[in-house]
Amino acid sequence: MYRMAMMALVTEDKSLNKDRCIRLALVHDMAECIVGDIAPADNISKEEKHRREEAAMQQLTHLLSEDLRKEIYELWEEYENQCTAEAKFVKQLDQCEMILQAFEYEELENTPGRLQDFYDSTAGKFVHPEILQLVSLINTERNKKKAATSHPHS
Repeated sequence: MYRMAMMALVTEDKSLNKDRCIRLALVHDMAECIVGDIAPADNISKEEKHRREEAAMQQLTHLLSEDLRKEIYELWEEYENQCTAEAKFVKQLDQCEMILQAFEYEELENTPGRLQDFYDSTAGKFVHPEILQLVSLINTERNKKKAATSHPHS
């Protein structure tokens, strides 16, 4: 969430409300601290995932003042519903950050290409020019590392 918030902070897209993007980035995964990161491989329906996360958000915000509870919950709903340009941008940031993390894990473990499924799951989902540029840079670096591993210099 922090890295996504920083990515939102440095966007140069003047058409987006940067403050709202940062807030969405900070709130979008809050429920995961209770329900965990539910992935498609977990075979849990979207409806059930949403139900669990909604209950978690209500639990997490119940001690806050009514104004704060409403603000945080509405930000989470905005992200979930993907109803604004900011929510769509932050969703792309989330997917971009996921492949950046996969890239870092491959690098750390010296296993280029091992986490291909993460890259495949985001194929065709990026449309924002800044995110497309970042994803292109990640892929270029990753492909260099894969090529170096498959054709080591003697």
